[in-house]
Amino acid sequence: MKKKFKYGILILTLTFLTTGCTTYLKNEEGKIITNKKTGQNLVENILCKPEDEETIKLYEEAKYNLDELPFCVCSNAEEKKSVSDIKENEEEKAETKNEENAETKNEETTEEVAEDESNKCEELSVFNGKYEGLWTSLFVKPLAWLILFFGKFTGKFGLGLIITSILIRLVMLPLTKKTAVQTEKMKEIQPELNRLEKKYADKDQNDREVMMQKSQEMMMIYKKHNLSPMSGCLTAFIQLPLLMAFLDAINRVPAIFEENFIGFHLGTTPKIGIENGNWLYITLTILVAITTFLSLAKSQNNANDEMAKQTKTMMNVFTIIIIIMSIFMSSALNIYWIVSNTFTLLQNYIVKRSMK
Repeated sequence: MKKKFKYGILILTLTFLTTGCTTYLKNEEGKIITNKKTGQNLVENILCKPEDEETIKLYEEAKYNLDELPFCVCSNAEEKKSVSDIKENEEEKAETKNEENAETKNEETTEEVAEDESNKCEELSVFNGKYEGLWTSLFVKPLAWLILFFGKFTGKFGLGLIITSILIRLVMLPLTKKTAVQTEKMKEIQPELNRLEKKYADKDQNDREVMMQKSQEMMMIYKKHNLSPMSGCLTAFIQLPLLMAFLDAINRVPAIFEENFIGFHLGTTPKIGIENGNWLYITLTILVAITTFLSLAKSQNNANDEMAKQTKTMMNVFTIIIIIMSIFMSSALNIYWIVSNTFTLLQNYIVKRSMK
């Protein structure tokens, strides 16, 4: 099982290294440009045009041409061609010079509007634009499109983020439910594991043969009940790539991080929010801490064996890392993490009730 996790981490690392991901906008000195108002690092490979004046100003100061987004996945080429064809046909049909001028002026305005509209986030498409690798094509763009789709449907991109988070967890439900069931079963076999611990308590813990025999008996118990001792870590490892995918999607779509939702500016980090005197942002970090701790605590089997202790230590370290990260993560990403953890808690509660 340890080897499987190692291989999984290796594959995930190679995926990040060999495929596209977020690249940040830098100034002439090579430093990442940060929006001091929100604390968010500006992204170079954004998928659509920002609308916030402060954000646009920062891009312009960095000499970034927002009218020609190199990574835009908007289908503006066909729209431009269509508008151009209409313009030519109308000019041919014009009877007078004044009418031609009027037609031309009107159509140029239409073309500018069409070009501007095509670059807006609401027009984002999954299938067009520059290819950036499997990571972006399979995870980032579809996630961004889903958030925007539900955001347009509900009128709030924050709601779109929440709906997408729940939808993803529902898709993953068969796998995460299996993990929750195994966690509950681990608690049921705890008496057998405790008896095994007592059996070897008086023996030399440095004797390799004795420890190997103990490990074999322990694995036989797990095998008898069709359990995996590392099953409690599975949900945490599954959420890591999803967290990175949501981070990419949020950072690369200005419409998401520019919105205000339930009192939070989605692009603002709790650190900046608190520094600006808005203590409401501290609730995000608190909720991240509580939901992360509870969701991971419920997945621990409370066994006394060495492997379980290592698992518990790893989960505690993971919790601390997430809490620290939440202070510097955008509000949008904090909201995703809270929703995902809450879903896990509800799922574990339902599984526990169904097994009684």
